[in-house]
Amino acid sequence: MTLWLLRHGQAEVHAASDAQRELTDLGRQEALQSAAHLLGQPLAAIIVSPYVRAQQTAQVVRERLGFDGSIITAPWLTPSSDVREAIRQLDAYYGQNVLLVSHQPLIGELGGLLLYGHRQQPLPMRTASLAQLQGEMMAAGSLQLLALHHPH
Repeated sequence: MTLWLLRHGQAEVHAASDAQRELTDLGRQEALQSAAHLLGQPLAAIIVSPYVRAQQTAQVVRERLGFDGSIITAPWLTPSSDVREAIRQLDAYYGQNVLLVSHQPLIGELGGLLLYGHRQQPLPMRTASLAQLQGEMMAAGSLQLLALHHPH
């Protein structure tokens, strides 16, 4: 299974709430750069945070890839969500290639836990950073990092 982790693109600083912050023009360009690394990848689903900036990032990726598969909004992908709950939820996608679109600190901690088995070494995920992880099972310390891309 291949798990792709994508942090949303750059977002506005101010909005009525954190969940309502929208992508900036730069954030859209960052998302397009990251999406280019996904061209030709056999994604089964895109799983995305309910926050506006993550939803917009997923939509940019969907359009760039011409992806017509499932986009699933997951309440367990918000910035303060529990990393172990995210791993439990991902178990339902065993054997599938999926893309998660989420936020810091969750996305970095999730990557670190899946790679190293602990949260003391999170993945360095800047805006629109894309990590490719691969392994046989969804458990702490069970995946390998194949690539980590940061937009320019």
